[in-house]
Order: sequence, then structure tokens, then C-alpha cells
Amino acid sequence: MPIVLRNKKQIEQMRAAGRLVAETFAMLRPHVLPGVATRDLDRMAEEFVRKRGAIPAYKGYGGRSKQPPFPGTLCISPNNVICHGIPSKHRLENGDIVGIDMGVCLDGWFGDACVTWPVGQVSPLAQKLLDVTEEAMWRGIAAAVNDRRSGDIGAAIQGHAEANGFNVVREYTGHGIGQKLHDEPTIMHHGRANNGFRLRAGMTFTIEPMINAGKPETQLDKTDSWTVRTADGSLSAQFEHSLAVADGEPIILTLP
Repeated sequence: MPIVLRNKKQIEQMRAAGRLVAETFAMLRPHVLPGVATRDLDRMAEEFVRKRGAIPAYKGYGGRSKQPPFPGTLCISPNNVICHGIPSKHRLENGDIVGIDMGVCLDGWFGDACVTWPVGQVSPLAQKLLDVTEEAMWRGIAAAVNDRRSGDIGAAIQGHAEANGFNVVREYTGHGIGQKLHDEPTIMHHGRANNGFRLRAGMTFTIEPMINAGKPETQLDKTDSWTVRTADGSLSAQFEHSLAVADGEPIILTLP
């Protein structure tokens, strides 16, 4: 069953974890520059999180069978990497876009969010992809209202992406979050309005669309069993917040 927050204290605990994620992003943003190695960003994030008494949620996370534990605090996904990119000695270049996804556990509660940032001066196509993906996330969030359907979220995201000539990744979804990093329910980023399960106040989950400039198909890197790329080599962007459904506007848990 999806986790449902029962009282104000639980929301405050999740909000504290989510706020730390947002503060980590704010610390990292000035360092996302041409020439910076992605493993250096990962090191800075881990130090920042641990100094504040939290645990990086992704580091050591075990995936599917035969998949090694994830080695980083951050998933760092440049250009045609859709998600789950591993921090490395790879250096960012002017014109890149880079997705940075992270989660923390603070006092037993999880926060999880993602941003995609431009590195230096990016192409008009890359900037449009960033803008459309972020707006698609917000449209999905706006649909996450008590008594509506989960399909309303996916329809809002898919409609905005496709109206702008882009495509939504199907295989990777939003998820419930609370005292587990990944829980029920599954949140699809495509679908039909008025379909899916009914949303209820207190449900907590992520909305995290991954949108490709080209076709929606994906390809898993078999060398590390984590990195997911666009099958056609096109750019991909992702934005994510954790939220709680409410009677009115949803409560965004991963804002500063």
C-alpha cells in the first residue's frame, strides 16, 4: 500500500530531508562548470550531506540481481544519459547538459529530487529541452490533487512534452517515498487522464519525468549495469520533486 502521512510531524520530518536535498543542489550549482570532474561534484555532495547528520540514500543502493551497489552519492547524467550515471573522472564541457539526481535519509525519512543544468552556453535545442522538461514536471505536480487520478499526472506530462516535439521515457517512473527510498505507488509519466488509481491526501511520492529530444527508447550500459542512455544518442533531461498530496495544491517536500 502507498505510504500515507498521518500527521503534521511526519510531513515536517520529510520536509527536513527534502530541504537538505535542495540545499545540496544550491551548494553544487556554482561548481557545475566546464572542466569540473563529475566525481568531484559527488565528493562535495557527500561531505555536505554527512556533515548535516544525514546519509546519502543512493550510495551502496542495491539494484536488480547481478547489479552492483551504486557507488556514488549522486547520479550524474550528462547529455544522452537519461539516468543513473555514475560519477567518474569525466569532465564536463561547455555546451553539456547534466542531470544530477540525489536522495538523502535524515532521521529515518527520505528526500529525493533531480535537476538538469546547462554547462556554460548550450544550444537552443538543449535549452528548450530543459525548459520543457521542467515545465512538464510542474504540470504533473499540479495534477497531483486529492481525489484525482494518477493518469492525470502522466497525461499532463506527456501532453506537454509531445506538443513540443519531445518524447517521454516509459521504463523509469516516479515512486512512493517516506521511510523507504522506493515504495508504492508507481507514478507513470505518460498516460490518459481520468485513468489510474485515485490520489488521496497524505500520499507521498516523486514526480520525475525523463524526456528525450529524440525517440523514447532507452539502452542500459552493460559495462556498469547502471547507466541508462537514449537508444538514438539524443539529449535527455530530468527534473524531480518529492511531494505530498493535499486537498488543495500538493506540498512540495524538496524545495529550499
